[in-house]
This record gives sequence, structure tokens and C-alpha cells, in this order.
Amino acid sequence: MSPKLRVVVDTNIMISAILLRQSVSRQAVDLARQQGTLLLSIDVLAEFNAVICREKFDRYLSLGERLLLLALLTKEAETIPVTETITACRDPKDNMFLELAVSGQAHCIISGDKDLLELHPFEGIPILRPDRFLAEF
Repeated sequence: MSPKLRVVVDTNIMISAILLRQSVSRQAVDLARQQGTLLLSIDVLAEFNAVICREKFDRYLSLGERLLLLALLTKEAETIPVTETITACRDPKDNMFLELAVSGQAHCIISGDKDLLELHPFEGIPILRPDRFLAEF
């Protein structure tokens, strides 16, 4: 029996998955949930919450709906204590995803962020766009 897939999802992919039910991002997040476990850290969850509350998303779903969907997605996730400090990413805000992936022994990071994607693979962890994740997993 192979180990359950452990996946880190960056903010843009998670927000797209919440707002756009038919998106490739949603398909990737759904597959990650079906095949294994989403990994979260306190910092990543705080960023998800901050971004999902932005008024520009009101045209997609109400704030209450967005927060509920985020809560449902994160309820089944595993919260990981980050034990690594990483400064490899050109955008320092993205290091938290690398730290989470390494600390949580992730099998993959799903991202559309160029700064993260250029590090693929990072310490043996693939960093894949949602469409590549769907094709490979």
C-alpha cells in the first residue's frame, strides 16, 4: 500500500478552487483531497483567510460562503508545525509554502506562481501547475 499523498497548495490555487467550481485549480485540489491530505501551516492558513476576505471576490460568492468553503477545505487538512526556515524563493512571502512542504514531508506543491515554479523540484518535492498535477497524479 502506497503512502497517502501529502500536498501543499499555494494561495492563488486555493482561492481559485474556492471561487471557481469548474476550474482546473478546483479539479487539482479535489484530486489532492481524494488521493491524500492537504497540508497547512498557521502562516498559510492566515494568508488564505486574509486573501479570501478581499472585497474583490464579493462578485463570485458572499464573504460568508467563501469563509465556509475555506473552513470545509481546511477542516480535513493536516496542520503542520513548521520546523524548517527556508529562504530559497525570490519572493520571500512564498518561502512559507516551501517550509510547509519540507516540514510536512509533502509529495507535491501545487502552484501557479512563477517564483515557486522556477524552483521545481525543491529538495525533491515537485512544484507543479494544477494541470500538470492532474496529469501526473
